[in-house]
Amino acid sequence: MTVKTYLILNGPNLDRLGKREPALYGTATLADLQKRLEKTAAGLGVGVAFAQYNGEGEMIDAIHSVADKYDGCVINAAAYTHYSVAIRDAIASVDKPFVEVHLTNVFAREEFRARSVIAPVCRGSVSGFGFLSYELALRALANE
Repeated sequence: MTVKTYLILNGPNLDRLGKREPALYGTATLADLQKRLEKTAAGLGVGVAFAQYNGEGEMIDAIHSVADKYDGCVINAAAYTHYSVAIRDAIASVDKPFVEVHLTNVFAREEFRARSVIAPVCRGSVSGFGFLSYELALRALANE
């Protein structure tokens, strides 16, 4: 029996978690998130791999890798969520499920954050629950 494995893909500035705007994002780091998701994945009987890129091209390459290496992807495209047609098209080109996540409630922030160009090509979206947003997205993928 093959264990399903999911890519947890983070976009620009998420490597700054713990230092970046702690009033919004808290003081926990990306490494803390990875540890939490590894524990969640073990409980679900699935595997996880992690990637974080600040560059759009690197993110697109990672999205393409989902086609051959992974069973799906939890993606926080960060600022690219709101305008990157290239990332949207990359997700659409991969025949695997993607779940969009955001740490904060994007609908309660600046108006431009309420628009996601990637949501229409994702299985679903989870936002506003901090690290739990990722955990819920991973659980959704694992239960498909």
